[in-house]
Amino acid sequence: MHLRCVQSGINIDRETVRHLLGILDPEGVQQRARRRLQRRRYHVSGPNFLWHLDSYDKLKPYGICINGCIDGFSRNVLWVEAYVTNSDPSVIAGYYVRTVRAKMGCPRVIRADLGTENGTVRQMQHFMRTNFQDAFAGDRSFLQGTSQHNQRIECWWSVFRKHCTQYWMNLFEELKDDGHFSGDFLDTSLIQLCFMNLIQDDIDTTVKEWNCHRIASSRNRHGPFGRPMVMYTVPQLYGTQDYLVPVQHDEVEVCETECQFKSRFPCDKDVFNLCTLLMNEAGIDKPSNADQGLHLYHFLRTTILRQI
Repeated sequence: MHLRCVQSGINIDRETVRHLLGILDPEGVQQRARRRLQRRRYHVSGPNFLWHLDSYDKLKPYGICINGCIDGFSRNVLWVEAYVTNSDPSVIAGYYVRTVRAKMGCPRVIRADLGTENGTVRQMQHFMRTNFQDAFAGDRSFLQGTSQHNQRIECWWSVFRKHCTQYWMNLFEELKDDGHFSGDFLDTSLIQLCFMNLIQDDIDTTVKEWNCHRIASSRNRHGPFGRPMVMYTVPQLYGTQDYLVPVQHDEVEVCETECQFKSRFPCDKDVFNLCTLLMNEAGIDKPSNADQGLHLYHFLRTTILRQI
């Protein structure tokens, strides 16, 4: 309120504002003093009751598109995948079906934003939950809303950026500032070829570390607290149970026919074949770290542009 007064041209000190609020809004002051204005608490009954699904676009301008899913109870990350797209519904469905097949079960509920890329997952979740009679069966098994309501995965993206993507964002931004990345088809394909697998390896390491680290208790956060992997796999230690819904093998097979799974080519197939030929001629192996990736990127870009 003091800041609003200053921005409105009223020259007043904080103490005067405090006394005036006590006169004009005594009930509000009393409520704040008693700390009765609290954020709504996030609560999930147990693991696999609610999965949060979302796409991450910070590296998308460079051709690296990321999608992830996290368990709402344990904060155990179920998948984070880097690929050439995160807007194709059949690709996102592929991540979902692969996880469902590995667990031979689906969650009670999935929450996602309003993006069209989640449409196929929504249909598959409805299909697998059709014959159940619980309160979240059928159409109620998939919730869509704004990003603010998808808070578990949105919160985790900030951790993900700090421990993984910020480094790659800085690297690619430097390439762009130096005039070595224009954003066209060739440059984007070369970024995908040189860095896609490196970024996925970095993602896998980040996810593994997160799932095994200990979430410490805090008065400003609501539990449970502990290691996400333990909370996810042994919910009995936390007084709850696994809410995974069993699925039939034939149901998974039907869903798989509607999915598109990640290709073995990290970029456009023709660009991949050309670059593989150039690498073989020059005796260059695929990169195993960021410096080698940069060297390969500059070599391929210079060689191809010289031939055009």
